[in-house]
Amino acid sequence: MEKIWLKNYQPGVPAEIDLSEFESLGELFEKSVARYRERVAYINMGVQITYGELDKLSRDFAAYLQSALKLPQGARVAVMMPNVLQYPICIFGALRAGYVVVNVNPLYTPRELEHQLKDSGAEVIVILENFATTLEEVLARTPVRHIVVARLGDMLGFPKGAVVNFVVKYVKKMVPAWTLPRAVNFRTALARGASAELRAVTVTHEDLAFLQYTGGTTGVSKGAMLLHRNILANLAQAHAWIKPELGSAQHLVITALPLYHIFALTANCFTFFKIGASNLLITNPRDIPAFVAELGKYPFTVITGVNTLFNALLNNDAFCALDFSTLKVTLGGGMAVQKAVAEKWQVVTGKPLIEAYGLTETSPAATINPLNIRSYTGAIGLPISSTEVAIRNDAGVDVPLGERGELCIRGPQVMKGYYNRPEETAKVILPDGFLATGDIAVIDAEGFVRIVDRKKDMILVSGFNVYPNEIEDVVAQHPGVLEVAAVGVPHEKSGEAVKIFVVRKDPAVTAEALIAYCREHLTGYKVPGQVEFRNELPKTNVGKILRRELRDEALKKS
Repeated sequence: MEKIWLKNYQPGVPAEIDLSEFESLGELFEKSVARYRERVAYINMGVQITYGELDKLSRDFAAYLQSALKLPQGARVAVMMPNVLQYPICIFGALRAGYVVVNVNPLYTPRELEHQLKDSGAEVIVILENFATTLEEVLARTPVRHIVVARLGDMLGFPKGAVVNFVVKYVKKMVPAWTLPRAVNFRTALARGASAELRAVTVTHEDLAFLQYTGGTTGVSKGAMLLHRNILANLAQAHAWIKPELGSAQHLVITALPLYHIFALTANCFTFFKIGASNLLITNPRDIPAFVAELGKYPFTVITGVNTLFNALLNNDAFCALDFSTLKVTLGGGMAVQKAVAEKWQVVTGKPLIEAYGLTETSPAATINPLNIRSYTGAIGLPISSTEVAIRNDAGVDVPLGERGELCIRGPQVMKGYYNRPEETAKVILPDGFLATGDIAVIDAEGFVRIVDRKKDMILVSGFNVYPNEIEDVVAQHPGVLEVAAVGVPHEKSGEAVKIFVVRKDPAVTAEALIAYCREHLTGYKVPGQVEFRNELPKTNVGKILRRELRDEALKKS
């Protein structure tokens, strides 16, 4: 496809990026810490660490892995923790010593954890003690030989750290009993690394940086092989996109999405690290009152999140009363941003909610709306620099402009493939290098891409395609609705029918009222036939609603 989107790039955004600036993520790290040594890199629970302090701490951790544990270059290091200061210390330490980081969701069940550790071949795991009991259950069946256990307060200093550790363990009882005889305390590991040598290693673009596991929402979780080149390309693309709007000023970025997720990892951790920004790490974003209290302490300039997070914030009076005068960019991704949420965000903050799109397999960014848009567009944006897109039918043929088809992406940020899964890789990476995303999309004459829906989530009603995103977007605009998910359920006459699961904002809202509302805004075959009210909807670790889980439940009942 001709790159029709280039005409709508902001002035200063290049058509192509230069990949020669850094040879590895370790080199990026070392140049940033040298340049911004005195700046604050991360803030968590009121404690700050500078770029210079992060340099020393990550060096000590790298030396521990390399000299004390004698790990060979390329070994897999699993990191299982939420947004705490230990996280950047671990991943930057591992990367600069030439290891492969395996990010692990701390909320994994024993089965999920066992699968990921075995599949990745992880030899080391760094884990927050709150989740150590999960590891204990599966350790014997994994290749893990070394365990480093961190406590929540380890980086918070004395006496604060000791108080936090005591309260978390003995007052709030958030640390189930565990026994891991070979485990080393995180602070002990740093101390051992401080007295050990860190040897220089040669890491290139083609070396593996992350085994980043897919969410598993459409099947078994697979390890996307993200090379140093893939991540470096994506952060160069993201940096090129934000530079015209954010310039060279110092920024404070709100990081509520977990850094172990690819969105926050690249967008917050790497992209803003390159420009010397500060990241405010939110350890538990589900505690909205505490989250909002933290936001009130800092003049933040950038916030990233997903639709459900923005929606939760907007339904908190204290958030709506905050000072947003310093806010420059709000970036939404991970799932569709709903019109009702985007419009309310703009009313409350005075700034547009800018939608972006990406996948684990694309490191993740593929399309972003220009940062100078004035309001919600309903599009996922334009393909970013050095990125090509194609819209293809089931036969793999490009469809005419404006028609629906599967969104396919090609660019330097596309993964090498799935680890140890050549058949799965061949299904998504096509012979011409395009990645088949599984998302149904259209591109307009201006080059803006709009996602219609997930290919596998599409509902077929009497031969008509019904897209859950459209249904959800309409229902979410009802003033009595907080959250909604739409799925297809079996129906005798039409094959499938639409069912919606709703979390109410107004407890008086009835199913009949919602169906009547949908009849006003949707054609007949799209109107939900069933409404089920819930106190909450199942979500992934980043807040993406799990339609598949709801669909499976509905099928069991039918």
